[in-house]
Amino acid sequence: MLAVWLPFVMANITVVARADTAIDAFYRADFLYNHSGGIETGSTYLDDAVLTFETDLEDRFGMAGATSFVSLLWNNNNTFSDQYVGDLQVISNIDAEKALRIYELWYEQPVADSVTLRFGLYDLNSEFDAIDTSGLFINSSHGIGADYGQSGQNGPSIFPVTSLTARFDWQISGASNLRYAILDGVPGDPDDPSKTTIDLGDGDGVLHALEFNQVLASGTRVGVGTWLYSANFDRIDGNGQDGGNAGFYGFVDMPLKSVVDDGFGLAGFLRYGTANDEINVLGRYFGGGVVATGLIRSRPDDQIGFAIASARVGDPFQRAADLEGAPADSHETNIELTYSTHLNDWLRIQPNIQYVINPGADKALGNAFVFGIRFEVSASSR
Repeated sequence: MLAVWLPFVMANITVVARADTAIDAFYRADFLYNHSGGIETGSTYLDDAVLTFETDLEDRFGMAGATSFVSLLWNNNNTFSDQYVGDLQVISNIDAEKALRIYELWYEQPVADSVTLRFGLYDLNSEFDAIDTSGLFINSSHGIGADYGQSGQNGPSIFPVTSLTARFDWQISGASNLRYAILDGVPGDPDDPSKTTIDLGDGDGVLHALEFNQVLASGTRVGVGTWLYSANFDRIDGNGQDGGNAGFYGFVDMPLKSVVDDGFGLAGFLRYGTANDEINVLGRYFGGGVVATGLIRSRPDDQIGFAIASARVGDPFQRAADLEGAPADSHETNIELTYSTHLNDWLRIQPNIQYVINPGADKALGNAFVFGIRFEVSASSR
């Protein structure tokens, strides 16, 4: 149904947009087929739709430098990884239970020279642990590292559920910035993921997030970050609780060959992260990949990418699995090959192949071979 009415809405979206409000819309869909391995073979259709409104409050109300942002998110009721592959890292970054919710709702205002405050419902991954080059890939670990994404009672404040946040951004110079955010430690309602909920309940605690970015003269961006929950969490070995649910990560996002007259460009990224494996299943994560643009001269905007995401299982989880008689592998590794092409200004098609080694780190599951295709319809009033 969405695929039918969304193009009509987008075709008319610029008519209703005011000069001080930018409206964007997109509809994404993945058809995924597990050819072999994992839990079972089979296919499904995932989709989501997003409508966003960004308003310049200086133009509208004379509030210097102020901006508001609202996004609405819809997902269908299909899921893939939990039914067919059993992987920890999740094949598709739009794999979620059915919901229609307010996804982000925040206000941003300068509070000092070079410092801004953003307050409201906020997607942590929109700014933290966000690597431009890895954004081409469909596997969820290339959005936010598996080490970070697994953390918390209901995950951190990322797709598909966000939490109340105060984020400070200090633009130290034109090439460097430091961000800090304090977020509700339990986004939404874990018992009802379809609801948009703000519940600052006892015991939820908060998530502290800190990241520094530096852009080098070569165009390479280097980032380092850390995160810490204030609440206590159950230890994997069952011996009480631990208050040290924390991690560290770093990444490099680098141009390897700039797009020049021949239209060809190459970029690469590397990321490494850790998490406390006394609390979390995964203790370490490594990811990396390369993306080529304009490989076919007649199609200068097409991109082809190859990436690897390897999540390492912690020793405490492996020991616990051995005691339960279900031995775990030491890692789950995903290999992804993808190609993105724009057929016109509003339609993008992206064939995708993923090979999952040790899905779920479960020795009972064979390596999975997944074929898929994504299409995206988008429009903007900008």
